[in-house]
Amino acid sequence: MAHNRVAVVTGGTRGIGRSICEEFQDQDYTIVATYHGSEEQAQRFRDETSIHTWRFDVGDYDVCQKACAEITGTWGPIDILINNAGITRDATIMKMTAKDWDDVIRVNLTSCFNMCKAVFPSMRQRRFGRIINIGSINGQAGQYGQVNYAAAKEGIHGFTKALALEGAKYGITVNAVAPGYVNTEMVRAVPEEVLDKIIAQIPMGRLGRAQDIARAVVFLCDEDADFTTGSTISINGGHHMY
Repeated sequence: MAHNRVAVVTGGTRGIGRSICEEFQDQDYTIVATYHGSEEQAQRFRDETSIHTWRFDVGDYDVCQKACAEITGTWGPIDILINNAGITRDATIMKMTAKDWDDVIRVNLTSCFNMCKAVFPSMRQRRFGRIINIGSINGQAGQYGQVNYAAAKEGIHGFTKALALEGAKYGITVNAVAPGYVNTEMVRAVPEEVLDKIIAQIPMGRLGRAQDIARAVVFLCDEDADFTTGSTISINGGHHMY
């Protein structure tokens, strides 16, 4: 496997994003993990992994254009984009504010457009690209109290299929990975009694590991995965099948 390609992972300093970066590390990729939140967390990530980081808001179109241009100027053209950044603002629709809705759509879904818009022209010109969008079981099946998150994640699945059609003849594959409940900081914040009920519904009898998702992402990014596009791979322990 000849790589030496540049991979950008949004939301890459923690959780599933971090695991994806670490899987790439063994494959001779140049990795840039983006983040927008905790500088302390990002510094810890850099110290522990020696992976490059870049701080910017993936929900801001102009900022994404500028950041991707700067990353390209520093490390070379972006060959691989992993749209992983995401947040939750959970509430029933009776309690959800317009800001809760806008924030989640902006960070989870609009960011995919912003980042793809920034990297797609160069991928098309070079006739190679790998774009992986991280969806969710809750986009596929829905979840109580998450109309914003479920809408954004299901939007990612449709976005993936449409962009795959545009990229296919240029050697650009676009796929999605839809994790189930994975043992990350976000899931661990769920009340214990709720989490126990969720695990009881998973046929495999456990939460997923971030590495379970990362290995699928790395496979889809390989040059030998060039006939897989427009797909959503569900990794959820059998929790949702369709």
